[in-house]
Amino acid sequence: MSAPSSKPTVTEREARQVAEAAREQDWRKPSFAKELFLGRFRLDLIHPHPLPPAEDSQRGEEFLAKLRVFCETQIDAARIEREARIPDEVISGLKDIGALGMKIDTKYGGLGLTQVYYNKALALAGSACPAVGVLLSAHQSIGVPQPLKLFGTDEQKAEFLPRCARTAISAFLLTESDVGSDPARLATSAVRDGDAYVLDGVKLWTTNGVIADLLVVMARVPKSEDGKGGITAFVVETDSPGITVENRNAFMGLRGIENGVTRFHQVRVPAANRIGPEGAGLKIALTTLNTGRLSLPASCVAAGKWCLKIAREWSAAREQWGRPIAEHEAVGKKISFIAATTFALEAVLDLSSQMADEDRNDIRIEGALAKLFASEMGWLMADELVQIRGGRGFETAESLAARGEKAVPAEQVLRDLRINRIFEGSTEIMHLLIAREAVDAHLKVAGDLIDPDKSLQDKAKAGAGAGVFYAKWLPKLVAGSGQLPGTYGEFRHGIDLSRHLRYVERNARKLARSTFYAMSRWQGRMETKQGFLGRIVDIGAELFAMSAVCVRAELLRTQGDHGREAYQLADAFCEQSRIRVEELFGRLWTNTDTVDRKVVKGVMGGAYTWLEEGIVDPSGDGPWIADTTPGPSKADNLHRPVN
Repeated sequence: MSAPSSKPTVTEREARQVAEAAREQDWRKPSFAKELFLGRFRLDLIHPHPLPPAEDSQRGEEFLAKLRVFCETQIDAARIEREARIPDEVISGLKDIGALGMKIDTKYGGLGLTQVYYNKALALAGSACPAVGVLLSAHQSIGVPQPLKLFGTDEQKAEFLPRCARTAISAFLLTESDVGSDPARLATSAVRDGDAYVLDGVKLWTTNGVIADLLVVMARVPKSEDGKGGITAFVVETDSPGITVENRNAFMGLRGIENGVTRFHQVRVPAANRIGPEGAGLKIALTTLNTGRLSLPASCVAAGKWCLKIAREWSAAREQWGRPIAEHEAVGKKISFIAATTFALEAVLDLSSQMADEDRNDIRIEGALAKLFASEMGWLMADELVQIRGGRGFETAESLAARGEKAVPAEQVLRDLRINRIFEGSTEIMHLLIAREAVDAHLKVAGDLIDPDKSLQDKAKAGAGAGVFYAKWLPKLVAGSGQLPGTYGEFRHGIDLSRHLRYVERNARKLARSTFYAMSRWQGRMETKQGFLGRIVDIGAELFAMSAVCVRAELLRTQGDHGREAYQLADAFCEQSRIRVEELFGRLWTNTDTVDRKVVKGVMGGAYTWLEEGIVDPSGDGPWIADTTPGPSKADNLHRPVN
């Protein structure tokens, strides 16, 4: 039995087909965001704001109180940053309070927290130390517990979930050195051999992989007479013979995470450990991420709250030209942005999480929008805090303390947040993923029209179906409730938020018209217009966030919980968001996309190499992409289980 010696050769079309086959094809439940992209503002799907049952809230609050004590007394964030690792006693302490089992059902020994309270716990732990938040998130959001919860057999759940709830740390292994968001190139193989599969390959950026006890591994199974083959998911014991953690990776931020390179050489995995059927691995991964991605907005909400606290305290203490810097408009605008955006991120996160808990709506787009929006805005908030702090923002907390000042790790938060724009779907990939879902209705009725491989007969049939669909749909985009001054009047209480909701309704229709016009104009080339698609998605994200903040503000008002202040923050965010939306709409048709493509062609063709002269490149030697040919490991095993 021999493992593949090279990575699969995959055409662009084949790669797209693999990705398309992995996505969930049907919409069995309503989706607020899907309707928004179609020009239909379904406020009834999110208002009144859904709320958790009282018993869920009580259980969640009790654990948050316990976790807060642990974070305040047992986590030394400065030490973790300095030593670039989470101490074993901290990990053991997290196990003792049940933090590994927050999302695991109580019948398997977990805490059974809702998505809402799980995210609150991640935000709390992440505020104490982002690396701790990542450890807990990688273990439960994408590690063994979530895929087994969704796709595991009763036997698998009974075997692995009790361990994950208390003692066993898990990790998710998909990425390879030459495989990121294009899983069709996946090279790690799993060859059937009797009642087991034999794994060979190398996985990169395995968060928690250095200390994990259990792994979810994605590997390619060859097609056979007994199985369809394809990318398949497995639960793998990390202490299995043939597994070597060859490197512990280091990064600009999140220095405490246990992220490594893991090699599999002739690793036998029982067939009973396969999650789902052969070929279902990518669908399992994508479905897991539908809610798993909500852990990233949780970290961004925590960062926003901290940025707001530091900005408020520092801007009151620091004086320039006779008054606190907060009173200078240039700084005040930054504080307003941080406050309004933090409110918005929490509104988006809580709304999406509560909808996930209720399971009445399909939140695949909402979860993706929350991840995209939070990762981009979280980075901007941290950057603004560094600017408000000035030179102190660029200085490390350790250096500040050494010279007698408050050890504020502003530069560290900026470094820690930067990865959110990359992992679990980079911003660019999220744009394409969301855009694909946003135009799904169009492709269902008119996809064959723009498919070059379809026959004239297929195109004619598609054209007839599209004509019926658009004859009903397009007239509804002309006028709507957003043009009636009294609409959404229940959102007028001192401050008028109803006008923002009318703005959302009008611009949802405008967004749908713009998408239709683009599809008519570019047809089969639409998928290459990534700049346009990215702006379409960003507009949708802003409209979703505006809707969420208005609904959250009204909820807080009815609860008597800072309602007036919530209305102020919602109003400020919507005003800021409207400016961004108008700019994005303008850039749909007035942009530099064409000239940018020409410049890129020149750069890659070597036309501008003269521009690179006059520097010294400090990069070291070595290949751009490491050799990961299957075979036995030549490195020491750096696996470090925490007992």
